[in-house]
Amino acid sequence: MTTSTLALVGAAGGAGTTRTAVEMAATLGRADRSVAVVDAAFGTQGLATYVDGRIADDVTAVALGESAFETALYDADYDVPGRVAFCPAHAPFERLARAKTPEAARTLETVVADATARFDHVLVDVPPVAANQAVAALTTADRRALVAPATPRGVDLLPRQRGRLRDLDAPADAVVATRTDAPDAVAVADADHDFPAGDPVGPSALDPDSVLAPAVAAAAEALLDVELGLDFEDDGLLDRLS
Repeated sequence: MTTSTLALVGAAGGAGTTRTAVEMAATLGRADRSVAVVDAAFGTQGLATYVDGRIADDVTAVALGESAFETALYDADYDVPGRVAFCPAHAPFERLARAKTPEAARTLETVVADATARFDHVLVDVPPVAANQAVAALTTADRRALVAPATPRGVDLLPRQRGRLRDLDAPADAVVATRTDAPDAVAVADADHDFPAGDPVGPSALDPDSVLAPAVAAAAEALLDVELGLDFEDDGLLDRLS
């Protein structure tokens, strides 16, 4: 059965969860799927950098009941048949603090669940688990993937985050290792999917000839239980990366 909601949870700060979510969303858009990316990483607000133009309403305002989910959605201007929309965090510190309360986290949980009625898939960008909104986001998702950079720090912190997810009765279903082609990359032994760095501007997955595109497609198919039917230059590459 197709998975509607996937939480991408950072094993460490700077793991690349936002980039992973954006690349996966672009891939799903290429396959004519509708997908929303919801930002639960309030501290970094990285998803906002992928939104063109002014951001008025954002996910923190939605969590506080000050804005509707629809008004905090920003469509990505990608040349794809599907719809890709972002619900970013972009707020002053005062609102960020209020959006981290248990009450706001419960509202966010409802928003993520309700978004599945509007989109084929909902991806949630979740920081390392240490705040209410992160707990709400990952526990309401159908599946969870831990995202770990291929660095000694990423490898060291991965077991801690895996344990936290188990403690929350929301265990990780997979591990995605990022920046695996870096000169100083180390092996992430538990990784189910390996992502090379790709184009720093991104999303690289929009280019089927990029080294990252087939890896992201393979992960999306496995994590969301979908057949995307995307073509790549090497027809056998997607199977080898699965």
